[in-house]
Amino acid sequence: MAQAVPEKVELFKGIRWYDGFVVALANPGFLIGSLGYSIGALGGWGAALLWSISMLIGVGSNWIYAEMASMFPDKPGGIALYAHEGWRRYFSLIGVVATFGYWFAWSTVLSIFGIVVGTLVQSQWFPGQTWTFFDGAIDVGLPHFIAAGLILLVWAFNIFGIRPAVWFGYVTGVLLLIPLAVFIIGPFVTGQWQAANLHFGMGDNHITLKLALVWLYVMGWSSYGVEACAAFAPEYKDTVNDTNRALKSAALFSLVVYALLPLGITGTIGEQAAVKDPVAFYVPAFTQIVGGASGLMVFLLAASLVLSMNTATADGSRALYGIARDDMTIKELYQLNKYRVPSRAMTVDMIVNLLLVFFVGNTLGILVAGNLGYILAHFFALTGFLLLRKDRPDWPRPIRANNIWIPIAALLAVANLVFIIFGVTNPDITGYGTFRDLLIGVGVLLISVLLYIYRRVAQDHQSVRLREMPPPLPPAGAHG
Repeated sequence: MAQAVPEKVELFKGIRWYDGFVVALANPGFLIGSLGYSIGALGGWGAALLWSISMLIGVGSNWIYAEMASMFPDKPGGIALYAHEGWRRYFSLIGVVATFGYWFAWSTVLSIFGIVVGTLVQSQWFPGQTWTFFDGAIDVGLPHFIAAGLILLVWAFNIFGIRPAVWFGYVTGVLLLIPLAVFIIGPFVTGQWQAANLHFGMGDNHITLKLALVWLYVMGWSSYGVEACAAFAPEYKDTVNDTNRALKSAALFSLVVYALLPLGITGTIGEQAAVKDPVAFYVPAFTQIVGGASGLMVFLLAASLVLSMNTATADGSRALYGIARDDMTIKELYQLNKYRVPSRAMTVDMIVNLLLVFFVGNTLGILVAGNLGYILAHFFALTGFLLLRKDRPDWPRPIRANNIWIPIAALLAVANLVFIIFGVTNPDITGYGTFRDLLIGVGVLLISVLLYIYRRVAQDHQSVRLREMPPPLPPAGAHG
């Protein structure tokens, strides 16, 4: 007797490369959220130099990831899944740690930026609403409820399909371009830019090699984020070409912004403004360049951070979905709703971040703790590129990087390893985190291993395999 076989539901192929580019506009939003702290620690010239170096690493990495995306066009979740493919024949837990660490770093963007936006909104429009109540863990106030509302908002835009999420990105992306233009072009047009406002280091404190390496570790979670375009590879109409164009265009645009924004804003308003208020120093800078309208500036800043939250929801949920799809975490997350988006993974992201907002409150340390897994994901993805070149020479590569990228990938991988070593051994040098926060990040990575074991043993009824031999060629039709 014939049985009905349910149709396999796949991610909706409905976006083009420029949609991916808009999603990656979250990166300048990440820079806006961190720039003031770096200027206060490194000086204007120092911040501009290190952000440019960090972004150059991101650009080079994206050129390499374009080849890997073309090798695995059906894999949602981006670079961490590519890392798994490269390392699985040597140590399968590498992929588990890389993918979960990647997800956690992207996911916590929601809570930290939600609270930052809530604080900006309260300061600008509701300065008298300073009420709080103790929920058993932290003092909860208006910024926390604003953050929760924004988390629910971006969840709603994403849960109804990729197109609403992308259009939401277009709206917030256009709003982001306004302050970028004001800060990058405005100072030179108005003649207010002065080189004397920029220095290497602050006062008598010079930039040491250790300080630079730790800051490059911290900066990676922002500048490397242009790889998010790869997370949507199965959803591009022309998977290979759209992924390639999105990765490279987003990387080059972000390089321009990361090099010029620190110079433009610091050369106009000076470094002490960032020292006094590293979050809201953009408001007086905006006023100095174009006049009043501080409320407009706060609105534009908030829009840029909400765009980052939107991207984090889209990217992080696809990472969870991809991890479950490749049998590395609980199978319940391998699910798409009727709009063909990973709604369960998005809901997990939402719940985790609401808990962070209401029971942790200040999630900056947790975000930096998550950075360990994120930079590790890049290290394993870059070394995975080298292993794939060695182990799968005959695997189809519709985009094949020139062989010069082999030593470049090795150099970038070593650089990230050095950043990790200095970053995790000196977590307090930037004021961003402590060893306690580092332990939280390590704990998250250990949980990923436990979930992998549970998936293998309890759900799949298989033994835990520390090495998995991949096929030398993809299944027939996988690149068709």
